[in-house]
Amino acid sequence: MGRAFEFRKERKFKRWAKMAVQFTRLGKEIVMAVKAGGGDVNTNSRLRTAVQNSKAVNMPKDRVEAAIKRATSRDEKDYEELVYEGYAAHGVAVLVETATDNINRTVANVRSYFTKYNGALGKTGSLDFIFTRKSVFTFVPGDRDLEELEFELIDAGLEDLFVEADEEGNDIAVLHTAFEDFGKMQKTLEEMGIEVRSAKLERVPQSFKEVTEEQAVDVLKLIDRMEEDEDVQAVYHNMAE
Repeated sequence: MGRAFEFRKERKFKRWAKMAVQFTRLGKEIVMAVKAGGGDVNTNSRLRTAVQNSKAVNMPKDRVEAAIKRATSRDEKDYEELVYEGYAAHGVAVLVETATDNINRTVANVRSYFTKYNGALGKTGSLDFIFTRKSVFTFVPGDRDLEELEFELIDAGLEDLFVEADEEGNDIAVLHTAFEDFGKMQKTLEEMGIEVRSAKLERVPQSFKEVTEEQAVDVLKLIDRMEEDEDVQAVYHNMAE
C-alpha cells in the first residue's frame, strides 16, 4: 500500500505513547500557571484553562492536583517559554513553542531535529508573515443553534465558528477569536454556561504549502520527533492537508 500508508499506520500506534508526553506538557503548563497567578482556579484564569485542557485529554485528577501542589514548592523548577522557527523539508514552515529549565539543551535539541530531517532552524520572527496568534476554543455543540450563537458571541470578539470531527468522529465546535480577546471570550462562554472542552492560544497559518503525499511523510517525521521532546509544548506548521 506504499510508504505513506505504512507511516500513517505507525503514527496511529504511537498515539498512546504520546499521551504520556501530553500529560507531562499539561503538568508543566499547570506549574507555570500556579507560579504566575497562584493555585486557586477561581482567581487564576490561566490555571483554570490549564485544568480545563487537562480534562479534555482525560488527564488523571490526581496528576492535576499533584502538579498544582508541586508548583507551590520552592524547590520546583522555573520554566522559560521560548519560540523557535524554521523550515522543514520541502519548504514547509514550522514553529515550535517550548517551556524549558535548560535553554542550551532545548535549542540544541530543536536544531538537531531540523538538521536530521533536512530542515533548518531560522531566526526569531522569520515566520511572522505566515503565522498569526489566535484564541481557539472548542466545545460540544449538542443541539445548540450555532447561527444564533454566532450573533451572541460577536461582542466577545468572535471571528469564526465551525464544526469539525474529533479523532472519534464526534462533532466538535471550534471557535476563533483574536489573541487579545482570549479572556473576554472565556468569560462570556462561562457566563453562557457553555462547557469549554479546550481553550488555547494557537498559531494559525495564513498561507499553506502544498506538498505531495510522499513529501508530507518527510515533514511529519520532523513534527513527530519535535512533539516527543518534553521541552516542546506545541508544534505548528503550514503544510496543506
